[in-house]
Amino acid sequence: MSNFLPRRRGLVFKLVIIIPLVWFAVVTVMAFQNRINISTDTSSNNGHHKPPVGGAAVHGEPTSDPDVGGKNILNEDRKQVAAPNEGRDKRTHDPNAPGEQGRAVNIDKNKLSAKDRKTYDDGWQNNAFNQYASDMISLHRSLPDVRDKECRDIKYKENLPDTSVVICFHNEAWSVLLRTVHSVLDRSPPNLIREIVLVDDFSDMPHTKKPLEDYAAKLGKVKVVRTKKREGLIRARLIGASAAKGTVLTYLDSHCECAQGWLEPLLDRISEDKSHVVWPVIDNISAEDLNYYHFTATSIHVGRFDWNLQFNWMPQPARERKRRKAISDPIRSPTMAGGLFAISREYFEYLGSYDPGMDIWGGENLEMSFRIWMCGGTLEIIPCSHVGHIFRKRSPYKWLSGVNVVKKNSVRLAEVWMDDYKHYYYDRFNHDLGDYGDVSGRRELRKRLKCKSFDWYIKEIYPDLFIPGHALASGEVRNKAQRMCLDSSVDSGAMNKPVKMWQCHNQGGNQYWMLSKHGEIRRDEGCMDFTGQGTVQMFTCHGMKGNQLWKYTEENQLMHINSNKCMELSSDGQHILMKYCDSNNDRQVWYWKKKKQKPA
Repeated sequence: MSNFLPRRRGLVFKLVIIIPLVWFAVVTVMAFQNRINISTDTSSNNGHHKPPVGGAAVHGEPTSDPDVGGKNILNEDRKQVAAPNEGRDKRTHDPNAPGEQGRAVNIDKNKLSAKDRKTYDDGWQNNAFNQYASDMISLHRSLPDVRDKECRDIKYKENLPDTSVVICFHNEAWSVLLRTVHSVLDRSPPNLIREIVLVDDFSDMPHTKKPLEDYAAKLGKVKVVRTKKREGLIRARLIGASAAKGTVLTYLDSHCECAQGWLEPLLDRISEDKSHVVWPVIDNISAEDLNYYHFTATSIHVGRFDWNLQFNWMPQPARERKRRKAISDPIRSPTMAGGLFAISREYFEYLGSYDPGMDIWGGENLEMSFRIWMCGGTLEIIPCSHVGHIFRKRSPYKWLSGVNVVKKNSVRLAEVWMDDYKHYYYDRFNHDLGDYGDVSGRRELRKRLKCKSFDWYIKEIYPDLFIPGHALASGEVRNKAQRMCLDSSVDSGAMNKPVKMWQCHNQGGNQYWMLSKHGEIRRDEGCMDFTGQGTVQMFTCHGMKGNQLWKYTEENQLMHINSNKCMELSSDGQHILMKYCDSNNDRQVWYWKKKKQKPA
């Protein structure tokens, strides 16, 4: 017995030592093995989510768990990688993964299998951008820091107001919509994002239903609000504003990517004065390959409009470049594109939000631009804020048939805000206004806010705008020999192309022209240009005369000063010829619809 006790004590002592050592070794091996498995899984997937394809015809039903991207119809064997619950991407991106650092995803569609080619084509048809490429890119793809150095060095206030980010969509592709959401969450200080409000404007694709709700629920700050019928962008944004709680409303389109440091400069400017309405530099994400193109501070363009009430871009006017002292200073803009901007919620309501009488989309950006300036606010581009946007060449959505909603909306804004200048717009379609609804409420709003005149806006905010009332002649330009009129578009696609002839229709549009006091035959920013050889082409107005200098003679001829030749209608009535002037040739005689009488 005496021998047993010492042996027993020794055994207990050994067990006390050995068991913890064995336990420690097992735990270490298991942890190491688990690390290997995680590393292997992440490496094999390049850190990307594979979302379901947005088109109804090619849509793969995702699971209800947003941490799993759903069935990948582009490569069904490829595994999914979990999304962070709070939308903050903590992983290290594979720099060679598709689209990283904003790079293009180049796809040779002719080398795709028949199945993948159908997916590729359906993606374009349903979205008007390359959804196939988008679906290859991480929802958290990295972007270069595109800010100028001066912007990166700015320290913003710590007590900036928070914002509700409102994103309206209709049948948007899964990968593009959620990349928009994650770019907001990934590149914004969490305390500044009160919430993201996704307004579903009556989508009917399966991925926009329960899968989106489940995904949004796990992101924490994202909620989905649904319309009960197709409302259009304008009323959908009003619905989003009513659901928002943030101090500032920030509107984004559903196919954007916010760059590093995008939010603080916007909120900082609004914190200085609630009447500052601001928008970021809108960089271009290629619809073809999703390449991210950014603008430097010196190449930023501002918004303008033409007398067809269409928004467009123009270089910063010289007076604005002179006014600004630093590269980071806000840039005043006569108009805004309207898809991306931030505004104090209180000021948004004070200004009258959107015109609820406008339908679907179109004209609301100009209406708000005029209202902001005329009613005491400022509209500014913030050079230190960058957001990429996919610019599509067409709308993939169905619109109301038989109703020109853009014209209706534009007539509403003209009736309320443009005073006597509205007639320059009405001249474009022969003053056929159509039914534009009741605008008495909006006129009362203008009166209540004590807004300035449109003449003030033109002279103070956009003095560079060409005024049709200064033209020497305007309207259609009809040939004497045949009932044919000068006819051409002046959009970017028509530049450097011949001016056409078409049967006169007396409806304005592409047959509405103006002869400026500087000798230009123009519409908006497009001028007729003749080099001395070939035919007359459309070219951007440059104000330097030269190839764009014309004279309407006493014999009703359109003479090009530099070449001393006159416009002549071809014998088949289809083309413009430039021939030496002959006052006896009826094919060289042209009549303007309106012509100013010379003072006696």
